[in-house]
Formats: sequence, structure tokens, C-alpha cells
Amino acid sequence: MKDLALRYVSRYATTRHKLATYLRRKVREKGWDAGSNVEAVTADEGLDSAAEAAIAEAVGYVERLGAVNDVAFAEGRARALTRRGMGAHRIRQALSGAGIGAEVTDEALHEVDALEAAVAYLRRRRWGPFGEGAPHDPDARRKAFAAMMRAGHPPDLSGKLLRLASEEELEQFRAERAVS
Repeated sequence: MKDLALRYVSRYATTRHKLATYLRRKVREKGWDAGSNVEAVTADEGLDSAAEAAIAEAVGYVERLGAVNDVAFAEGRARALTRRGMGAHRIRQALSGAGIGAEVTDEALHEVDALEAAVAYLRRRRWGPFGEGAPHDPDARRKAFAAMMRAGHPPDLSGKLLRLASEEELEQFRAERAVS
């Protein structure tokens, strides 16, 4: 079990939860061998306590080695998603899906700059101050606004940024926001 866990973490950045889920799936697929006693485990059955104990031991072992660190994973994922232009709400969903707790997620989101994440999203999509048409076309602005909501950005910030027509207006908006 430990070897399986080590192979997984050597290939993927992961969390305790995702590693345990992977190990449970492998036990279900291959069956459980507790010493010489071989039990077949079907997908409908839960794992026995010996299998769960072995999984917990393997996850703990890999964590003690430093190969799994939920805090570092959350911070890295939050930074990566921010660079891609995802907002705090979307980052929270991604971290929750990876099995990261609320406290660790809140700490990781503490470093996220909502304005810079939204600007990165607009730049990537070529909308607002980086695009043609969105500031003047109500239909395009409405679609862009909906996309920004799905990307996890706050509605008030999204609306303001989409109405900006140039990068100069964006810089003025940043300056006004820094003062207040």
C-alpha cells in the first residue's frame, strides 16, 4: 500500500483526501490482501477496517515524508488558479473538491487579490479594457458578465471592469481602488 501511495504522489500533486480516495479505488479494483487472507472487494461493498487502517497508515506515512501537504497544495493551487483568472468562489470550489478543509482554504484565499484575478481573466478572454466590443455591446457584456460569475468573480467588480474601455481606465480604476 505504501509503495502504491509513493508512486501516486511521485506523479501527481495531491491532498490527503485525494490520495486516500485513490488508494480505496485501487483496493476495490484489485481486491484486498491482508497478509495471506485474500478478500475480494466489490464496488458495492465498503472496505473492511483492515483495509481502511492500511490506507490511513499509507497516507500518514507519505505525509510524514512530506510528499503530501494540504496547506502547500492549497496555496499552490490558489496561486495557479488566480494566475489563470479564477475568482475566490471558484478557487474555493476547486479546493473543496480536492478535499481541502475550510480553514486551510480560507488561509490560501487570504493571498488572492480579487482585482488582479479578474484582470487576468479579462486579459485572457480579451474582454473589457483588453478587448473590442464588450464595453459597447450590451449583449456581449451580459455574456462576459455571466462568464465572470462562473469563473468566481464578485458581481460588482465584474460589472465595473467590463465597462472599462481601455487599459488607461483600468489603471485609473486601480489607483482609485488603492486609495479607498
